[in-house]
Amino acid sequence: MSDRKSIRVCIEGRVQRVWFRAWTLERARARGLRGWVKNRLDGTVEAVFAGSSEAVDAMVSECWQGSPKSEVIAIKVEPADDPDEGQFEQRSTD
Repeated sequence: MSDRKSIRVCIEGRVQRVWFRAWTLERARARGLRGWVKNRLDGTVEAVFAGSSEAVDAMVSECWQGSPKSEVIAIKVEPADDPDEGQFEQRSTD
């Protein structure tokens, strides 16, 4: 049984223009996760977190608190393909 996990999350609330992506980048790298984070045109933040189940679950829990000025009201989680390689990165808005 694998201890690896890869998920896509959509984070809703006051999560843009409050340093949420940079905060996510910092926290995900500290946990050794792979994946990415980006703003969406609809005002949400989307991310893929891949790594150990424990680190991924902890990152999702930490996203509920978010950056100091953010206010998260919902997090939707779904399975995602594992990016397999590379560091966690911040992507452009789409």
